[in-house]
Amino acid sequence: MSIPIKTERETEKMRLACRAASDVLERVSGLVRPGITTGEVDQAAADFIAELGCKSAFLGYRGFPGNICISLNEEVVHGIGGARRIQYGDIVKLDIGVVKDGWVGDTATTVPVGIIDEKIQRLLTVTESTLEMAITHAQNGRRLGDLCAAIEDEIIANGYTVVREFVGHGVGRKLHEEPQVPNYGRPGSGPKLKPGMTLAIEPMVNMGTAGVRVLDDKWTVVTLDGKPSAHFEHTVLITKGEPEILTWRKKTLLK
Repeated sequence: MSIPIKTERETEKMRLACRAASDVLERVSGLVRPGITTGEVDQAAADFIAELGCKSAFLGYRGFPGNICISLNEEVVHGIGGARRIQYGDIVKLDIGVVKDGWVGDTATTVPVGIIDEKIQRLLTVTESTLEMAITHAQNGRRLGDLCAAIEDEIIANGYTVVREFVGHGVGRKLHEEPQVPNYGRPGSGPKLKPGMTLAIEPMVNMGTAGVRVLDDKWTVVTLDGKPSAHFEHTVLITKGEPEILTWRKKTLLK
């Protein structure tokens, strides 16, 4: 396994790409409301990405037809914008990947539409707080397995399950680089984290069973039991000191 180490110059390029991804995510999140279609959200995201002089990292990736991934309720990840209208009480997962000057920024959040069920709100809050906790493990010299195991332990302790078929990943010149960053693992296993590594850490958490399936569109992943799923993601830089959240944004759900 060869994990890319970014130079200081390359890291600055990553900062700019990730800042752009965060900006797009914030603007797109503000559009989510009852009545708007997922396709309209996707098109707005395309416009925002172009305004920043970037390209979508997702459009055309292995044939993916959307500019962003937009997934509702029981949809876990990889949803495609279309004619579906967002409803009051939905939860909307927005996954944004942009390419700026040859470098990728990748980030995601889950947006509640209006006042949502308290149990679903807790799912979102726990998932976001678990991401924040996981980032504290992204330390120079730690094993990747420590970070991955910490995610699963926290999610299970809260009565939820992690999706195992889809994982986080390294990110940089490519959308998916080494290493894979599962939301489960064994403490003390995996490669040692080193300064200059950039990881997309992204808990995908189900309210019910961990099982998922892919719809006939060949992309949209849904929970097997139809229960809601939450998704949050940051691109994180390993440094000699504390981890740096390259896709930093104001926290939305932590209490």
